[in-house]
Amino acid sequence: MRDVSRRGMIGMGAGAAAALGLGACGTAQEEGGSTPGGSHSGDPGAPKIPARPLGDGSTAFTGKQPRQPGRPVPLEPGETPPQFVIFSWDGAGEVGTGLFERFLDLAEAHQAHMTFFLSGLYLLPESKKRLYLPPNNAPGASDIGYLTDEHIKMTLKGVRRAWLDGHEIGTHFNGHFCSGYGTVANWTPKQWRSEIHQAKSFVKEWRTNTGWTDLPSLPFDYDKELIGGRTPCLLGQSNLLPTARELGWRYDASSPGGRQRWPRKTQGVWDLPLQAIPFPGHSFEVLSMDYNMLANQSVNSTKAPSYNYPGWRTQSAGAYIAGFRRAYETNRAPLFIGNHFEEWNGGIYMDAVEKAFKHIAREKEKGGDVRLVSFRQFVDWLDVQRPEVLAGLQSLEVGQKPADGWKGLAERAGKGSSAGAGKAA
Repeated sequence: MRDVSRRGMIGMGAGAAAALGLGACGTAQEEGGSTPGGSHSGDPGAPKIPARPLGDGSTAFTGKQPRQPGRPVPLEPGETPPQFVIFSWDGAGEVGTGLFERFLDLAEAHQAHMTFFLSGLYLLPESKKRLYLPPNNAPGASDIGYLTDEHIKMTLKGVRRAWLDGHEIGTHFNGHFCSGYGTVANWTPKQWRSEIHQAKSFVKEWRTNTGWTDLPSLPFDYDKELIGGRTPCLLGQSNLLPTARELGWRYDASSPGGRQRWPRKTQGVWDLPLQAIPFPGHSFEVLSMDYNMLANQSVNSTKAPSYNYPGWRTQSAGAYIAGFRRAYETNRAPLFIGNHFEEWNGGIYMDAVEKAFKHIAREKEKGGDVRLVSFRQFVDWLDVQRPEVLAGLQSLEVGQKPADGWKGLAERAGKGSSAGAGKAA
């Protein structure tokens, strides 16, 4: 997108996806609703146990993560599945707009969790950029901008609070290369391993790289925290997955063009894609990410005429809400939504995702079994489910529900037969 500055491209990218638009990078009771460790303002406070510094002290082991849902349990045969919704953020850098804090506050107000895919370069000063050795690119090269020192400090504060508030810290890797010879689409499994190693090192060694010793450690062991990510522009998954599996990753959120169905594993890793959802006013569907809304509204401009903004804001929020309703009222497939901390077209996409988030949260607060969780929390739930129950759920198409209810679906799945499904009204 021609009018997006390098510093403003917080994890943004583009790739063709036909009618879906463009692909950008792009009822367990909560134990911790009142547990110390989160943040209501400023510093979120010290963990319960003494921190054990790791490496140079950039990170520290502080014990079990606060504010986690209760231990997941298997569904009983015939039990209606919960409606999972995962809001995720690519890049997760704070550049002075206050968006990181805005959505942390929103999640806290509704006792919800999210996943933040941190770009490793957002913790590396530009003065040290030659420490980054991107595959098939020059040392220090990046298609997103390095942050200023002040913005790195803001990002550290946001990431620290996010983890203490119970959110997941994944990875968006580093240089965000989406085109040309150096694109991530061409990287080998070995090159992905190098990229991941570097992304982790920038998080684990920010004190060494910045020289800052007066800031608190990030309160987690990133080697254990990191179990999944999303690639730039949704490219390169096929060669990433062998490395992800070898590293013990449990999921990947990079697949383009997903649909609203229950997920399966690919190469031993849960495949959790962005999804095609209804796009109000159109016969085609749109991928569930802010950039894809923009690509279908203002094409390649992030500063379109402002008279468009009210309608586009409503349309974008309506798409997320329509995707939620379709799943909630039919197959209960999880809904995956991706975003960036951006202010495109006057910030309408941030307003849209907040409106959709509040709509979904209200359903939960009215008593519906709706769970606003991180990807990590979702795969924790998937991993304890009975294979026959998962098989039944996976048999349901987009917008379909079991022809004779959830009990009938479980019975047929248990017998190993094809589970019938009826089209939703």
